[in-house]
Amino acid sequence: MHPLVLEVTERLRERSRRSRARYLEQMAAAAATPRARQSLPCSNLAHAMAACPAGDKQRLQLEQPVNVGIVSAYNDLLSAHQPYARYPELIRQHLRGLGAGCQMAGGVPAMCDGITQGQPGMQLSLYSRDVIALSTAVALSHQLHDAVLLLGICDKIVPGMLMGALRFGHLPTLFVPSGPMPSGLDNSAKAEVRQRYAEGRASREELLQAEAQAYHAPGTCTFFGTANTNQLLLEALGLQLPGSSFITPDTPLRDALTCAAASRAVELARSGAGSLAQIVDERALVNALVMLLASGGSTNHSLHLPAIARAAGILLDWDDLDRLSSAVPTLAHIYPNGKADINQFQAAGGPAWLFSQLLDAGLLHEDVETVAGPGLARYTREPLLRDGQLIWRDGPAVSGDAQVLRSRHQPFAEDGGLRLLSGRLGRGIIKLSAVAVEQRSLRAPCRVFDEPQQLVEAFRAGELEADLFLVVRGQGPQANGMPELHALMPCLGALQDRGWQVALVTDGRLSGASGKVPAALHLYPEAALGGPLARLQDGDRLWLDAEQGVLEVELDEALWQARQPTAIRRSPAGCGRELFGLLRGAVANPEQGASSLLDSLPEWTNDV
Repeated sequence: MHPLVLEVTERLRERSRRSRARYLEQMAAAAATPRARQSLPCSNLAHAMAACPAGDKQRLQLEQPVNVGIVSAYNDLLSAHQPYARYPELIRQHLRGLGAGCQMAGGVPAMCDGITQGQPGMQLSLYSRDVIALSTAVALSHQLHDAVLLLGICDKIVPGMLMGALRFGHLPTLFVPSGPMPSGLDNSAKAEVRQRYAEGRASREELLQAEAQAYHAPGTCTFFGTANTNQLLLEALGLQLPGSSFITPDTPLRDALTCAAASRAVELARSGAGSLAQIVDERALVNALVMLLASGGSTNHSLHLPAIARAAGILLDWDDLDRLSSAVPTLAHIYPNGKADINQFQAAGGPAWLFSQLLDAGLLHEDVETVAGPGLARYTREPLLRDGQLIWRDGPAVSGDAQVLRSRHQPFAEDGGLRLLSGRLGRGIIKLSAVAVEQRSLRAPCRVFDEPQQLVEAFRAGELEADLFLVVRGQGPQANGMPELHALMPCLGALQDRGWQVALVTDGRLSGASGKVPAALHLYPEAALGGPLARLQDGDRLWLDAEQGVLEVELDEALWQARQPTAIRRSPAGCGRELFGLLRGAVANPEQGASSLLDSLPEWTNDV
């Protein structure tokens, strides 16, 4: 094992000793409690069986047969979740053949950040993760099930489902993916049309045609955003079957993997092994961080992984991410870090290649539990159908495309794609894997905006033609839900292409679509709480050195301290936003995961 990985893991384990012990005690107590089927009063059990076919009713009345609970994020608004419509019945029929049963325990909401991008609904996106966690807990609260299958893929959905399921960590739990859509219009070509539209050089009709060619079928979007990063990290956490992430929907192999996940849930329930609490430990979370860095994944996971960790009693923070980034090489270039889409990544070697390279380098803990069995080496294999039977074979010995995947001996970069930033403007995160070296350092004045649309209007008016820091504040979790600001990227990309050095500075998010423009994200304390961004004024000179992790305001300290923070307007009503005031007021800071749920967990009471 790489010594730095061991050091980070041990520091994380020691930091989390008390809270993790309390979590495991709670899960042990839950495991020792009889399932409700054995202890429910007859009327309660009758309610649970009322709608079941006769054979399923009989199974539910027996003590031994396994009953699997399905929690689904199905809707046909999200392309990635539309294939889930047929999964419950596919799983049900398969499990009957194994003498087991299943029930749709509940559904969770699933919103699309692509649809709400730049719209009022985007301000509900991060809050939806907590709603999903709560919905998952409600679904599992009936205590009728011996194992859990989670049907979810996209942005806040996977983290939310996992946070909720971890409160039932005594149960074996598997995620079941549906896979990416086939490749459409090249992502770089799509981005080029977006930028021309922002500059007034492309029509709405041309833009819509390009977007519809890129997003054209069931499945996840093909760029390496949060949805596809979720899938890769679920394998690194050991919560998804090896190599199952990027098989396209509605294919024989996809269906075989879905049935295999259901079979595995039953096997784990019958054996009493592989509970969620056993699998998601400090080593698994370090593995997820390493995979995030090596793949150049979504900045959203600097929020999601700490929130997931805390739901399991583990105190993950940005220092862990930053220290690992110095040792983990960048081995993948998937758009927006490169030109390849997720299907090209899969064809070049996919997850199996990354696992083999990172294990060989001693950067992943191999000695972990997974839903596939003990040992992460299982994830160096890839699934296929042979004579109609699902088998796993060794992954490729060489990369199928060195422009997409490289070996640990010849990486795209010697370090990972994410950095911690700190200074008088607070603590934040920057993603560098798509940022050219010459763009990673900047000294320039700033323009300050309190709304993203103000920046767009200034761009259209020609007011931003200079080397500039573009500060968009009042976008933190307590201000307005920390919306993604990806709709600003065409404007900033156009300025960069005109020869200006520009950088975005914000207490908001930018997502897995973070690209060639340097962006200091998730800064806290946020402006709405009187944080440092609220003191900035137009013309203040800022300094960014992303390689060294520095973000500073170049102003005399006495003058800086004497400034009064500007009052930041909180989120207005409309589009349902007024209903989320309770979450908005309770949300933690970004480094703790920006969740409103965690302070109430029993393991945090009177903790360090």
